[in-house]
This record gives sequence, C-alpha cells and structure tokens, in this order.
Amino acid sequence: MTPGEAKSLEALTPRQIVAELDKYIIGQHEAKKNVAIALRNRWRRMNAAAEMQREIMPNNILMIGPTGCGKTEIARRLAQLADAPFTKVEASKFTEVGYVGRDVESMVRDLVEQAIHMVRAAKKESVKERAAQSVEEVILDALIPPVKQPTGFHSSSVSVSPENASDAELNERTRERFREKIRTGELDSRKIEIDVQQSTSPNIGVMGGPIDESSMMNIQEMLSGMMPKQRKKRKVTIGEAKRILLDEEAAKLIDMDEVKEEAIRKAENLGIIFIDEIDKVAAKSGGSGPDVSREGVQRDLLPIVEGSTVNTKYGVIHTDHILFIAAGAFHVSKPSDLIPELQGRFPIRVELQPLTKSDFVRILKEPRNALTRQYEAMLQAESVGLSFNEEALDALAEVAFQLNTEVENIGARRLQTVVSQLLNDVLFDIPDQIGPNAQVVVTKELVEQRLAGLVQNRDLSQYIL
Repeated sequence: MTPGEAKSLEALTPRQIVAELDKYIIGQHEAKKNVAIALRNRWRRMNAAAEMQREIMPNNILMIGPTGCGKTEIARRLAQLADAPFTKVEASKFTEVGYVGRDVESMVRDLVEQAIHMVRAAKKESVKERAAQSVEEVILDALIPPVKQPTGFHSSSVSVSPENASDAELNERTRERFREKIRTGELDSRKIEIDVQQSTSPNIGVMGGPIDESSMMNIQEMLSGMMPKQRKKRKVTIGEAKRILLDEEAAKLIDMDEVKEEAIRKAENLGIIFIDEIDKVAAKSGGSGPDVSREGVQRDLLPIVEGSTVNTKYGVIHTDHILFIAAGAFHVSKPSDLIPELQGRFPIRVELQPLTKSDFVRILKEPRNALTRQYEAMLQAESVGLSFNEEALDALAEVAFQLNTEVENIGARRLQTVVSQLLNDVLFDIPDQIGPNAQVVVTKELVEQRLAGLVQNRDLSQYIL
C-alpha cells in the first residue's frame, strides 16, 4: 500500500477497513474488526458535538497471540490505510525513570517525528513544481550565466546598444534551448559546480549523568540550528544537482511553523502507537534482579496511555486521543500479571489465533505482498519466470505447519525459512547457469526433494548453536 492509496477517515467504513486489511493479512477477523471500529471511532469523535469531543476517549486494544500471527502487521497496515502517524516500540527497551535507558515518553517523541516527516513530505509534494522551476534557474545560471547590465545605470536612463541587445537575446535563446534539454534529461550526465548547504552537526560530550541516544541527537540538532548555515561548492552531475537542489528549494517554500502545528495536530488526533512485547514487562512472582524495573515501566506507561502532556522539540503534545495498541505472546506470563491499572487502560482485549495449514496456503497465494509474488518479482528482474503449482503450495504449507508444531511456533515467518531453503539453489544459479527467458516451475516433487533434510533434521537443529 502506497501513501497515495491512503483514504480519508470519512470514506473508510469498518467493513471497508477490514476488506482492505484482508488484502494483506489472512484470518484474524476479530482483531481486524476491533481495530476497524477503533479507527472509525476517531472520525466519529472528530465529528461529534464540540462539547463532547474532548470527553470521548479512545478504546485502547491489547492483542494476545503467538509471534508471526499478524499483530504488528495489522496495526501497521491500519496506519497506512488512514495515512496516520505510526510508531512501533518494544516495551522491553524501556526502563523505569532513574535507570539508564529509554524512558516511555520517547515513544511519543518518535510519533511526533513521524508526523513531522509525513507533513513535510506532503508539503514538499505540493510545492514541487515551483521548486523545480527554481532548480532550473540555478542550473541554467551555472551552465549559461545571464548577460549582466552595466552597474550604476537604470535601464530606463540609458540606451541599450544593438550589440548588447543582440547578446542578451542570444543569451536568452540559448538558455531556453538548454532549459528544454534539462527538462528532457539530455544533460543529466554533464557535470556542473553548485553551492550546496553543508550540514553542521557539532560533536558534543555531556558531563555528568547518563543521557540516551535520542536526547543526544536532539541536543545536537538544536545546537546545529543555532549555528550559521555554511555552504560549499560541489561538482556534481546535473541529474544529481536536480535532486540535491530540489530538496533545498522545496524547503525554502515550506513554512516550518505551519508544518509543526499540523504535525502536532495530526499526531494527537490520528497517531497510533504500537507497544510490542508488553508481556515482557509483566510482573512475575518474586521478581528481583534484572526484573526490578518491570513494574516501574508499567507505572510509567500509565499516565502516557491515560492521557498526559509530553514536551517535544516541536511543541507540547497531549496523548489523550492517541490510539495505543499493545501486543504480546504471553507464553510465560498472562495478561492478568500486568498491574490492574494498566489492564484498565486497555479495555479491548483480542486473542489472535495460531495459524493453521490452510492459513499458510492462503498466505502463499492471496495477499498482495505474498512471498511467492515477491520471489516472482525478483526473478522477473533477471528475465526469469517463476511459478508454483497448487500441489507445491500445499506441500510448502504442510512443511511450515509441521515445523511450527514440532520445533517452535514462529507463525508466518516460518514460510520465509521454508521458501528461502527451497529456492536458494535457483537464486544461486541465476544468471550463470539459468539464463534470461528461462521458466522455473516449482512442483510438489521439487518441494519434497529440497526440504526433506529440513524436516528430518529438525530435532538435530535444536542443538546446533
């Protein structure tokens, strides 16, 4: 799904949202239904009576299911569908305030960064044509400088000689011819010298207590913004100059204050934060040692999820209406091991089902980004055709399901292992032994032949480090 396929919330009904998610994710209808309702509720809140908008809180979701069953993919595709800022974090990376490591507020700052990036990209696209015209003028000035009028005189007060007039006309005609060549790309390989902005990121050290990487980057960016911008000359091709200068010229046409305000508004009303591995911070009986900050992380999450104010370098953001989706396998712990206050912040609880053999067959055939289609596209780049028989897909699904059952259940990710093992020799032989215009057909016999060792040695592989 590309950003251009994102739709407005008004055009997305819950059933349409589920239908869009079905194009990429197989099964898990209950989870899709709940996230679809949560997304539609955002439009309903923003179109409710003004006095009620601040009172309507989002119903945060807790997804429970084994790895590889589609938890992250559902949340990510949902954000792409609604063109909403999205950030994914692992709860196990956070530490309680006072310990070395990332604090929970950093995920809100990450969300704002994502919103800034989205809004800036949209604004750049809207001024792209005007920026391209400015880029043309800069490149033309480097190729054919315009004829300068004599200094100290106004054009109305002096008479222009025929020689100067003819020079100016010739210069203008030449510039127009070269302008056409620049637009058509005829001169893209020619080198010119241009002035480009030089990044000034000072290297700084902090004395005293520890500071995490994101905070250090924010400090460096703040200091670099205070320093005067430096420019340097670079000799590049015209094709590369177009790309470099287009970013610079577009940035000049964008009002960054407007970008910040819109991004904050977008993050507050549409932002989605996906907290993965929430089960890793669930308290266990007699927790001590490395587990000492687990409950502290949960307590730090409480105000963020419930609704609080977080300071970012772009301004203050309120988290009251951000949608939080937490997920975990809960193999060792269970949802009731989370502190009661945090359980109450995730009122919608969805259990995702383990994938069956029939699910694996559908995953190989139906999604737009199916693994079989990915390999077909890669081999098409080598002008080699690739196709899979129905029996071959069934055999692949059987092997993946069997390995998940008997070794370790890693969900749909097992298919990547299986298909990679199946096609490794083919990928290695292209293009040396399998040339262009060849056709590779994967049959059931080929699957059984290539993957027999993988299935037979599954017990031995557990002891290989």
